[in-house]
Amino acid sequence: MDTTPRPLSYRDATDADVDALVALIESAYRGESSRAGWTTEADILQGQRTDPQGVLDVVKSPDSRLLTVERDGRVVACCQLEHRGKHAYFGMFAVSPALQGAGLGRAILTEAERRARAEWGVTEMHMTVISVREDLIAWYERRGYRRTGEMTPFPYGDERFGIPQRADLRFELLVKPLV
Repeated sequence: MDTTPRPLSYRDATDADVDALVALIESAYRGESSRAGWTTEADILQGQRTDPQGVLDVVKSPDSRLLTVERDGRVVACCQLEHRGKHAYFGMFAVSPALQGAGLGRAILTEAERRARAEWGVTEMHMTVISVREDLIAWYERRGYRRTGEMTPFPYGDERFGIPQRADLRFELLVKPLV
């Protein structure tokens, strides 16, 4: 039996992808299914991670794209790229929990950085990560991102972003030069 990983294909999401992408993002971060991977937020946030309108807003925004990643015709990952002047913002990153830990995330992040440089000429990639996610921040640091110490508050009380299970959540800005 051939166990060679099949190649990934990348494309911009369309309206028709919204439901599949919401399901993917939810499976990677919330609920019991997310525990199959290592990116789960199930212990710090309950409720939803995103919703169809949030995903559609990214798909429709003229300065943003939701990069959809497929293998063998099946959506296995996604990430948001947003052009913000001299930098790009990286967000809404999700890899199917069953495929996490095999280098897929690293390959997608590298491709996202390449596209942001090539298509927009940006010199930095920015992202925000929940500051208590030390394992996730360490993963990004190994890929060249640095912690800035710049924090923004978590939107407590807005259940579109989940129901916090602790009172110390906030987002930290991570930055990587793209050269």
